[in-house]
Amino acid sequence: MRILVTGARGMLGRDLCSVLSARHRVTGVDRSEADITDLDAVRALVGNVRPDLVLHAAAFTDVDGAESRSEEARRVNTTGAWHLAMAAKEVRAGIAYVSTDYVFDGAKGTVYAEGDRPNPINVYGETKLGGEHAVISLISGSYIIRTSWLFAPHGKNFVNTILRLARERGHLEVVTDQVGTPTYTLDLAHAINAILASGVPGVYHVANDGPCSWFQFAGEILRQTGTQAALLPTTSDQFRRPARRPAYSALSTERLTRRVGHWMRSWQAALAECLARRRCAPQEVPPCLAEVTGEVH
Repeated sequence: MRILVTGARGMLGRDLCSVLSARHRVTGVDRSEADITDLDAVRALVGNVRPDLVLHAAAFTDVDGAESRSEEARRVNTTGAWHLAMAAKEVRAGIAYVSTDYVFDGAKGTVYAEGDRPNPINVYGETKLGGEHAVISLISGSYIIRTSWLFAPHGKNFVNTILRLARERGHLEVVTDQVGTPTYTLDLAHAINAILASGVPGVYHVANDGPCSWFQFAGEILRQTGTQAALLPTTSDQFRRPARRPAYSALSTERLTRRVGHWMRSWQAALAECLARRRCAPQEVPPCLAEVTGEVH
């Protein structure tokens, strides 16, 4: 199968290109290669690649920044998804769209299943939900993959931020009242590969096993790396951010297991592998990146 991956230089995009290239013909593009907010550019890109499937992993992911740059976030996350779905439909390609746990408000207080009603409480979540609706409305048999709290050896993410701040400050304040499910991008890429191989479209939640708070996640990062730093608890009220976060947005992966037969390991085990890769692996550019023009956000 020929697959077009957007966001190929991002945390997830790198691992998607690596995993999918083993069995598929993958073309990866990123912000320097195609502007997903420009329908003509997207049509030209998709028409040139002629994919069997568009895997849309590019996004405006600055949750706080989206509050003040809401129009830009909507152009990228909602309109961009609509453009890619429209272009995919025109060449009779399928589409898989990577979404977020932030489509939920967190009021449920327990793990979210795919059938639970979305109700985003920040602009980022609203724009990603808009992207879901755009994809589903244009292409029947589409794939929606909701995930959460991504981490990887490379890129800007919670693991790398915690280790950097621990070195720089020697102490950390982390919230205890936001609970979710950390997700290792390599495990997510393998799960997406399994979902696509199953040929069973629909909405899927994909995250590593086990909910935790950001405070617990930070503590495990410090423990596994042997990093000495004071870890202090705080709350969302004390640590105000421009965007509200769900208090509890952990995702259930029961559908992934039942329909696809794919199991997700614990986030602690995934973290251990991520940290090992972080110590040893060079920062490689995905081999599937295409030489095309434009910009993907």
